[in-house]
Amino acid sequence: MNKQDLPKVALIAGPTASGKSALALMLAEEHGGTIINADSAQVYRDLRIVTARPSAAEEARAPHRLFGHVDAADTGYSAARWASEAREAIDAAVAAGSLPILVGGTGLYLRTLIDGIAPVPEIDPAIRAEARAMPVAEAHAALAKMDPEQAANLSPTDTTRVARALEVIRSTGKSIADWRRERVGGIGDRVDLRALILLPPREWLNERIDRRFAAMVDEGAMDEVAALVAREDVPLDAPIRRAIGLPELAAAALGTITLAEAIERASLATRQYAKRQYTWFRNQPPPTWRRTAATENVPNLHEIDIK
Repeated sequence: MNKQDLPKVALIAGPTASGKSALALMLAEEHGGTIINADSAQVYRDLRIVTARPSAAEEARAPHRLFGHVDAADTGYSAARWASEAREAIDAAVAAGSLPILVGGTGLYLRTLIDGIAPVPEIDPAIRAEARAMPVAEAHAALAKMDPEQAANLSPTDTTRVARALEVIRSTGKSIADWRRERVGGIGDRVDLRALILLPPREWLNERIDRRFAAMVDEGAMDEVAALVAREDVPLDAPIRRAIGLPELAAAALGTITLAEAIERASLATRQYAKRQYTWFRNQPPPTWRRTAATENVPNLHEIDIK
């Protein structure tokens, strides 16, 4: 099948606060599109303001999918699960004659959706629990005995990746590196992807982050945080608790730091996160994905070729 015969899928990516959501909404209104979230924090329903999810008024202007559909207590949400849901959302939009518009800044989500995921079998729950309960130094030493090559590639202090590599080889008898050489489920060969990466000037982005975070607090972010902190069913290690800016605002809600200190620290954490995203989106996606430094939506809209 020729590429032009494949269903078109638009993708707007880039660091936080770069203007992705506004541009996606313009594109959806111009082309009758369906906006599909690709941000790992915006899947959670509990933090609309803190995670900068589109407002209810914005969501009413165009169909939005995979925004705020996961409860904070759900600790099992993953890139693989999101990719499965995103494929369904894309197929549904195409079937309805609507342009699917992926928008977000989570590179792992996008890579999993487009390139596929390693077909690692389900891990034995007992093995997983044991690996994740081990001190990281002990887990790394155990990994070095079973999978020395993978252990050498991981930092001995990287708790999450060391535990994952250890549980995989213990449960499957095969290195996670070997599993990753095969990927399944990617949509890259069955869609005509029209991608645009927003990479505005760093100074502009940092100023926008600071203004946006202060506005979030004025709009009621602390009420969201207080409600989440008060929930006893959300574990301390739940992914939602790692949302950028949440730890600092939670500390203010608990009275351990002042609100002014929380805003300053959270803004800094957001700028640091945006810097990591900026580096990833500048270097990792294919060169065929367009990059733009423009900060205005109209010129950027014209960069997305949907014809």
